[in-house]
Formats: sequence, structure tokens, C-alpha cells
Amino acid sequence: MDTNDIVQIVVWVAVAVLVIFVISAIARAIVVVNQTQAYLVERLGRYARTMDAGLHLLVPFIDKVRAKVDLREMVYSFPPQSVITSDNLVVDIDSVIYFQVTDPKAAVYEIANYITGVEQLTTTTLRNIVGTMDLEQTLTSRDQINGQLRGVLDDATGKWGIRVNRVELKAIEPPMSIKDSMEKQMRAERDRRAAILTAEGVKQSKILTAEGEKQSAILTAEGEAQSKILRAEGEARAILQVFDAIHEGDADSKLLAYQYLQVLPEIAKNESNKVWFVPTEFTGALKAISAGFGMDESPEPLERDPERAKSRASRITSALADPRAALEEARRQAGEFAAEAESAGSRSGKPFDPDAEKGQ
Repeated sequence: MDTNDIVQIVVWVAVAVLVIFVISAIARAIVVVNQTQAYLVERLGRYARTMDAGLHLLVPFIDKVRAKVDLREMVYSFPPQSVITSDNLVVDIDSVIYFQVTDPKAAVYEIANYITGVEQLTTTTLRNIVGTMDLEQTLTSRDQINGQLRGVLDDATGKWGIRVNRVELKAIEPPMSIKDSMEKQMRAERDRRAAILTAEGVKQSKILTAEGEKQSAILTAEGEAQSKILRAEGEARAILQVFDAIHEGDADSKLLAYQYLQVLPEIAKNESNKVWFVPTEFTGALKAISAGFGMDESPEPLERDPERAKSRASRITSALADPRAALEEARRQAGEFAAEAESAGSRSGKPFDPDAEKGQ
């Protein structure tokens, strides 16, 4: 192989190397940035620009991509953190943070690792907030803790180019001894509520039973009162009817004396009666009977008064719908009956005898 051939071979190798170098330089100069990402470009070690989504060209061997930043909202779950409450109880708190990078340059150049910075800042802020609360407040004030955490983190991470959207507490785990005490307290509270509800039910049951018995007694008393009133009204009407029948039939003294004697055995029907009470009119009744058999004394017959018969033509009325009105009507008619009986005795010609009135 002569010198010319060697020179040609060297030239072709150099051309091939140059072509490969140019191709690799062009390949490195063309950069495609994906959506929701941002590339930080440094030129000779100094920040030059931030490339958004799309096709970009770099100066070979001068421009270099420093970092690739994800612009989507990220969710980071921190491991459980031991926090001491104001009543000196240690609780483990799991937290979740939702944040998003809003300034890629600040996220890269303002802090070495923004995820680690957010984690440590969350831990210290959480201890400061929970340290001012007791265990009961910590368990019942999650929204308050979340709001305070978000406010502090958002202010502190703003210069890092990060926006904290949400902070959530996944779990708050107190010690096992505190859990047992809380379970016993809840069980006692449930038992107390059950006892109160049972007592309330028994109380309402007794009240309703007493109300029912009260209403029943009232209705029974009202029924008995109405029954007695109606019975008294019936007896008064029966007396008036018998009285009217006697006077309308114009019964004489003989018949009345005979009926009077027939009633006397009814007085002695009861076996416990040992004493007989003889009315003062008994001798008068015997005189009337002897006169009926032709004896010397002749009693004066009862004379019928036509005017009185006309005035007593319609004494019987229908039963009243109102029991109280029926009782008042019966009393009124009894008073009229007594007045008419007195007037009838005065018109018959016999003087009024108060002693005989009392004996009757």
C-alpha cells in the first residue's frame, strides 16, 4: 500500500468522525419538552432560560439542561410523626400534603431539595400547633390543624416557588393506654344514655297509664252521674204518673185506706226488722174501713176538683236530653206536687194539721 492510499484512508476516517460528531451535536442540540414539564437551561454554568413544552434548540457544548421539573400537583405522604400535646401525651400523626411547583427556577435554585424541605417544615409546624392543644382538642380539631398547617406552609414555601394546596391528617394515634381509657369512657357514656332513655320511656309509660286511668275514672263518674240523674228522673215521672192517675180516677177514701193497709206488710218483709212503726194515720185508715163495712163513722169522700183536673191534664213530659236539665225538671215538678197536695188538703174542708204532716 502506497502513501496515497494511506492518506485517503485517513481522510475518510476523519470525514466519518466529523460526520458522526456533527450528527451527535445536532441530536444534542434538539430538545423536545413534554407537556406539564419545564427544563432549566444553563449556559457555561449560568442559568440561561426555562424551556416550556415544545421543540427547542441548544447550542452544542455550551447550553446544558440543568434540571427537569414536573409542574403537576404532587401528593406526598409523610411517615408518622411523634408529637407531644399540651397534656404531655405522645401521639403519632400521619399527614398528606398536596403541593404544586409554580416557579421551576426557584424550586431548583432556592432550595437543594424542596420535597425534603416541605417534609421538615410540616413536621416542625405540626409539633408547634399540636403542642398548644390537649388530646381531646387534637382529636376533634382536625380542620383547624389542617388550616393552620396550610397557612404556615404556603407562606414558607412561597419563596421556593411551591404552592401548598391542601394538608390533610390521615390518622392521629394516641397511646394504647389512652385508647383503652377512651373506649371505657365511651362505653360508660353509651350505658348512661341507654339508662336515661330507658328511664324516660318508663316515665312516659307511667304518665300515659295515669292519664288513661284518670280519663277512665272521669268517664265512669260521668256515666254514673248521668245514670243516677236519669234514674231519679224516671222515679219522679213514675210518682207524678201515679199521682195523676189517682186523682184522675177520683179514688175515694175507702180505696185509699185499703191500699194503705196492703202496703203495711211490705214493711215487715225484712227478717231483720223487729220493731214496727205504726203511722199516725193508721187509726184514720181503720175508721175508713169500718165506715166501708157500714159502721157508724162515715169518712168524707175525696172530692174531685174539675179545675184542678183540667190544669193537670198534661203533666207527663218526654225525657230531657241533658241530665242536669232532667234533674232540675224533676225537682221543679216535685215542688209543684207538694204545693198542689197542700192546696188539695185545704180545699177538701179539713184543717191543716202540722203534726200529721210531720208524721207522714
